[in-house]
Amino acid sequence: MLCRLLCFVLLLLLSPIQVTFGYELNVGDPQSIRDVSQKVAYKMMQFYAGNLTGQIPGLFGDPYYWWEAGAAFGALIDYWYYTGDAGYIPVTMEAMLHQVGPDNNYMPPNQSKSLGNDDQAFWGHSAMSAAEKKFPDPPKGLPQWLSLAQAVFNTQAARWDDEHCRGGLRWQIYTFNNGYHYKNTVSNGAFFLLASRLARYTGNSTYMDWAVKTWDWTRDIGLMSDDYKLYDGYDINDGCTKVQPIQWTYNAGLYLAGAAYLYNYTDGDSVWASHIDGILRMTQVFFPDGIMSELACEPYMTCNVDQRSFKAYLSRFMALTVKMAPYTRDIIMPKLRSSAEAAARHCSFGEDQNTCGLRWTEPEWENLWGVGEQLSALETIQSNLILDARDYVTEKKGGTSKGNPSAGTGEETVRERSREVGTKDKGGAAALTAGMALGFVVLGIWMSW
Repeated sequence: MLCRLLCFVLLLLLSPIQVTFGYELNVGDPQSIRDVSQKVAYKMMQFYAGNLTGQIPGLFGDPYYWWEAGAAFGALIDYWYYTGDAGYIPVTMEAMLHQVGPDNNYMPPNQSKSLGNDDQAFWGHSAMSAAEKKFPDPPKGLPQWLSLAQAVFNTQAARWDDEHCRGGLRWQIYTFNNGYHYKNTVSNGAFFLLASRLARYTGNSTYMDWAVKTWDWTRDIGLMSDDYKLYDGYDINDGCTKVQPIQWTYNAGLYLAGAAYLYNYTDGDSVWASHIDGILRMTQVFFPDGIMSELACEPYMTCNVDQRSFKAYLSRFMALTVKMAPYTRDIIMPKLRSSAEAAARHCSFGEDQNTCGLRWTEPEWENLWGVGEQLSALETIQSNLILDARDYVTEKKGGTSKGNPSAGTGEETVRERSREVGTKDKGGAAALTAGMALGFVVLGIWMSW
C-alpha cells in the first residue's frame, strides 16, 4: 500500500499537466522578459520547416494555414524590435519575400483555395511592421516593405463591395471558396488598421478616408455595437440581418489599434480617444481575473488551430495602442503584465520543458501545443517591453522603406494628397536565398539602436 501511494505521488509530481517548472517571469526586468521571449521564440521556430532543403520558405505546413505563418513572422519582426536579437532576420526576410506572389501583393497562386482578405492582410501587417520598426530593408531589386503593405491595401480597396450590405469586404477573395458570401469583422478590421497605419506612415489622407469609411460601415451595419462589442460577421444571403454574435480577442485588437493610429495621426483627436476608451472598456471581458483568455472557446476546449493564436494579436495590438496613444498605458500595461506572467508559467511543458499551453487561467496543462500557443505567449510576453522601445518611424521621420502608392494593381488607386489633420512553391527559393545572402553582406545584420 505504501509503495503504491509513493508511486502515485511520484506520478503526480512528474505528470506533464502539472505547472511545476514554469518560467518565473519578472515583468519589471527587461532582461528577464528578453530571456523568456528567446526561449518561447526558439520553440515556435522548431515547428517551422520552411528553411530546410526541399521545403517552401514561409510555410509552417499542416495543420497551419498560410495566414498564421504571416502572423508568426510578424511576431519575429516584433521580437527583433523588442530584444535586439538579430538571429531570425535571415529566415524572416526569406519567408516574407518568398510569399509575395507574382504581383508582389501577398496573393501567391498556390494559396488561392483558402485565400481570404484577412489572410492577405496579416502578411501585409507584417510588412507594415517591418517598415515602421525599421527592420532591415530587402536588397535592392526586391519588393520593399512599404510597397508590399500598399499593394495589399490597394487590392483590398478594389474589392470593397457596395452591392451587398452597403459596403465592406467579404471574407474570402475568390468566388469558389467557402466564406465568399460572408462579411466578417476580422477582414474589415484588418483593412481598417492597415489603412490607419498607412495614413500615419505616409501622411496621405486618402488612407485615413478609407479607415474612417471602414469604421463607419462596421458600426452602421452592426458588427460593432454601441458599447463597442465586436461580433464575428454577417452572411450576405441574409441581407446582413443576422449577426453571428461571437466575440474574438483579435477583432477587438484590430479596431483598438486602428483607432489608436488615427488618434496619433490626428494629433489626439478626442473622437478617436473616445473610441479607444470604449473598446478598452469592452476588452475587460477577455481578462477574467486579469489574465487574457479566448472566452469563446478556451473554457470549452473547442479552440481550433487558428483560434489558438488569437490572443497573440490582442497583445500585439494593445502594445501598438500604448505606443500610438500613450495615455492608455495605465489601463493596458497591467493586463499585459499579469497575462505575460501567467503565460510564462505555462511555457515549460513537454519533454523539452519549453512548450507553451493554451489556457493561462488554469492550473494545469491541457496537452495542447503548437505554433498558436507559442505565438500567443511570445507576443504577450515581449509586448511588456513596449514602454522602453523606440518610436515607430514614418516616411518623413526616420523611415527608409520605399513605397509605391499604386503597388500591386498596375494602376493608381490611391491619389497622393497632402495631410489634412482632423479629416473625419519551391521554385526560385534557392535563387531568392542566394540573392538575399549577398544583400546581407552589404546591409550587415545589426542590433536595434
